[in-house]
Amino acid sequence: MKIYLDAIWALNFLLDLMLLLLTQALARDATRKRRIVAGGFIASLLVPISLYFSDSFFISFPGKILFSAIIITTAFGYQNIYRWSKLLLLFYFVSFAIGGGLIGIHFLLQRPFSQGSNGFLTYNSGFGDPVSWLFIITCFPIVWLFTKSRMDKHVSEKIRYDQLTPVTIRMRGKSYSSTGFIDSGNQLTDPLTKKPVILCDEVFLKQWFTDEDWLRLKQCYQSLQVHDLPKEWEKYMQLVPYQGVEGRSMFLFTLRPDQLIIYYGEKRIETSKVLIGIQFGRLTKDASYHCLLHPQIIHSATIYTA
Repeated sequence: MKIYLDAIWALNFLLDLMLLLLTQALARDATRKRRIVAGGFIASLLVPISLYFSDSFFISFPGKILFSAIIITTAFGYQNIYRWSKLLLLFYFVSFAIGGGLIGIHFLLQRPFSQGSNGFLTYNSGFGDPVSWLFIITCFPIVWLFTKSRMDKHVSEKIRYDQLTPVTIRMRGKSYSSTGFIDSGNQLTDPLTKKPVILCDEVFLKQWFTDEDWLRLKQCYQSLQVHDLPKEWEKYMQLVPYQGVEGRSMFLFTLRPDQLIIYYGEKRIETSKVLIGIQFGRLTKDASYHCLLHPQIIHSATIYTA
């Protein structure tokens, strides 16, 4: 029997790539596609390893778990253990869901038994029930599209108003982009100017600061010594009073940006009438977004149709 390794390898590469793309889509991850392709290639290496090194550690159960970890690290990188674990578990979920769907279709189409003169006859073709490559090539994209469409619909119904959206902020001649979360519960506004206040975390905002300036800004916030702010940032800073969860009156350090751009669906929303509250730390464990947006911006800012 001839084994066309190149054909099997290419097919496995495409299947693994589609699984990683589905994992990325469901996780709403912004990893570049070339990293996903690299992860698919690493995953496909299991084919020649299984064929030429049948006693390899990666063929064992612990080895497959380790190999999966390598695939996820290659495809999505490592930022923190929470995000990495979520992607690994989602990758397994996608693989099991697609595999289960293929097995379900296979058994739905086949005839496992028939009725004869002496009763029911069952069929057994040997060890297991083989699924042809033609069946996989035909049905895999169908199950993939079905799984993605159902998960997308579930997410859209769950999120609706509160959703993730691309955000770009321009300030002091620099422009950086990230992901924002439209939070219907965020009603914070500056009592003097009535400008809505959004929150951006340390990971995103530090791009505009030097390490020394950010450290001084953090120390000023902790001591409320405003006169110690970095000189070049004084005209961009503003204190906004607010009431904490425990009922105490507190102050929030905010920045005045030159422009805020939000890509909301097919619309491009621009405004400069907004303040950026500084969050010294992360907003989320998995770094899925770095800005908490104010819903008022969606309704009051200038909107352009994309």
